[in-house]
Amino acid sequence: MSAPALVLVAHGTRSAKGVQLIGTLAAAVRAELAGSGAAPQVHTAFVDVLGPTPAEVLREMDSAAAVVVPAFLASGYHVYQDVPREVRDSGRSDVVVTPALGPDPMLARVMRMRLREAGMRRGDAVVLAAAGSSDARARHDVRHATALLAAELGTRVHTAYIATGEPRVPDVVAALRNSGHRRVFVASYLLAHGLFHRRLHEVGADGVAEPLGTHPAVVRLLAERYRTATRDLSVAAA
Repeated sequence: MSAPALVLVAHGTRSAKGVQLIGTLAAAVRAELAGSGAAPQVHTAFVDVLGPTPAEVLREMDSAAAVVVPAFLASGYHVYQDVPREVRDSGRSDVVVTPALGPDPMLARVMRMRLREAGMRRGDAVVLAAAGSSDARARHDVRHATALLAAELGTRVHTAYIATGEPRVPDVVAALRNSGHRRVFVASYLLAHGLFHRRLHEVGADGVAEPLGTHPAVVRLLAERYRTATRDLSVAAA
């Protein structure tokens, strides 16, 4: 029996670099799984801005089963509403949806490494910058991600939002300056480059970390989401 296909679902962006990153991430996850003995088909889909949609991908697949992995860093409307609706619209009953990519301690470790690469030193103020959401569950996940990063760094980390929600990143950076912090660094709680990440370079921070991107730890985490789901499929079929 062939391995269930993996459908990596992202938000979607008008940034060509961001779209390319999702494709690169999918290829890296395929290679990671192949190295451990699994060889699933890996597809990409998007819930906003561009296509194909998850429903379109699922309908066109010839795989006997599929695992949908939401590549979202917080679980809000897209994860709780859009992805399940797309699965229903596909007409398939042999699909398992995994938990979202984040929050997760592994992502906190990647953010710590990204901050170090950006020049952050001990004693610098740190702001975790997320896109934001009107969904309270997503905001809870962002606060959880902030707590994980704080534990990883051993210092306080401040939560801020780029687009939706309060407080906004520029306001938090300014407040930290006014309270006496000489250096402020921003941890980009984003998966890919795009408009939101570009905005972070305009908030007045001393440094902005790169997005999580295709770091090997991100790839391993996505692969583990798939492996766990395929084990669940095997148990259900037994």
